[in-house]
Amino acid sequence: MRMWALRGTRAVAAVVAAALGIGLLAGCAGTQTRTGNSLTVWSEENLPARMAATEKLIGVFEKQTGIKVKLVGIDESQLPQLVESAAAAGKLPDVMGGIPLAPLWQMYSNGLLNTDATAKVLDGLGRGTFDPNALKLTADGTRQLSVPSDSWQQVLVYRKDLFARAHLPVPDTYDSILKAAKTLDKGSMSGISLADDPKDVFTQQSFEDLAVAENCQLVTADGKAALDSPQCRKAFTAYQQLAATGPAGTQTVDTTRATYQAGQSAMVVWSTYLLNSLAGLRDDVLPNCPQCKGDKTFLSRNSGIVTAIKGPDGATPAQFGEISSWTVTKHANAPAAEKFIRFMMSTGYEGWLGMEPEGKIPVRDGTVAAPKKYVTDWRGMKIGVDSLQPMDTLFPASFLDQLLAGVGNMQRWGITQGQGALVGATEGTLPVPQAIGSMTGGDQLSPDSAARQADSAVSALQKTLL
Repeated sequence: MRMWALRGTRAVAAVVAAALGIGLLAGCAGTQTRTGNSLTVWSEENLPARMAATEKLIGVFEKQTGIKVKLVGIDESQLPQLVESAAAAGKLPDVMGGIPLAPLWQMYSNGLLNTDATAKVLDGLGRGTFDPNALKLTADGTRQLSVPSDSWQQVLVYRKDLFARAHLPVPDTYDSILKAAKTLDKGSMSGISLADDPKDVFTQQSFEDLAVAENCQLVTADGKAALDSPQCRKAFTAYQQLAATGPAGTQTVDTTRATYQAGQSAMVVWSTYLLNSLAGLRDDVLPNCPQCKGDKTFLSRNSGIVTAIKGPDGATPAQFGEISSWTVTKHANAPAAEKFIRFMMSTGYEGWLGMEPEGKIPVRDGTVAAPKKYVTDWRGMKIGVDSLQPMDTLFPASFLDQLLAGVGNMQRWGITQGQGALVGATEGTLPVPQAIGSMTGGDQLSPDSAARQADSAVSALQKTLL
């Protein structure tokens, strides 16, 4: 999977070490800008099937351009150390693909990116063909750090049949979600499956999804820790109330999905990677609700999706999500790198998205000549693991419309405030999940106390990054 928490359950603690050390290395190597007719490309799409798909695209690029490409698959948990050591040795690759926001901003803050090359690529492709919010999240003011390629989103999935029977509205506000959770929490049915595992960044992602809806931010505009704000206290309170309607015991990335797919939860907060298992296309995690025994598509047909949520103090609906990007590094063979990224975002774009369409929602709508080409073709791409089905035969058009629109609603803690290194560090040390675990577990910490604990831990973490 393609989340910090879920990409094959990879660890992220190494982010902190890189955040502490990489700044010392950015200027150490004296490497000259590379030239020639070859490129080295690092890709976080390192699973065998995805590497094979990327190699196939590279083969087309090499035939078209004569530029030789060496593809290297890298594991996300190893990315910080690899970047640190490569920067010190002057051996960074020319291009990096599938890079999430936090490490992108860390590399930028340490002077490891060629943003002029990125600007040339975007100008050539047409900035107007990209989602404006994807460009905003990957830019420092007018300086574009990367070429955003795709996104996955944290979403709230709910049982439309149960909501209709109980005459409940779509759960897209704090009030409607809380009301539904309390109403449907009865018998063997839980109100919502919500992560509270203190050792997993998935808990932070789930909380951030609700937090940004209430305009609860990790830091203020000037970079000070802000988790003890009134908005964040409301977010912690809502999270506690919702978790109280969930199953007993610590809820993890696996148990939240399992409970919903067993028909034992009316709602679940998960990523868009849920869609393939929800549709019965993964044999290892097939839906096993009572109705699913005779119809494995029962849950996909009876599930609704909410992308953006609005809290009481939220100005607009918002949600958590991730943007993955292509980057050009500081000493890259820039002309060849620019050609490669232009290819991957045009001729090769649909092949890239098609690796896992539910987790690769396009952030480029189309071309200047065909403005909706990629979003239109994405709808018909096949998802699944053990069996494949086109998305537009599994889900209604309105469902897919929401996913595409979700890119515009996406907000991220600390990114637009220039605190990418801090975001990466919190994903390694997990101060927010630890506070949530203390709040929902045996410690029974109050929401206000949980907010103060998380805020204090983030403040302390900031000091280590100075």
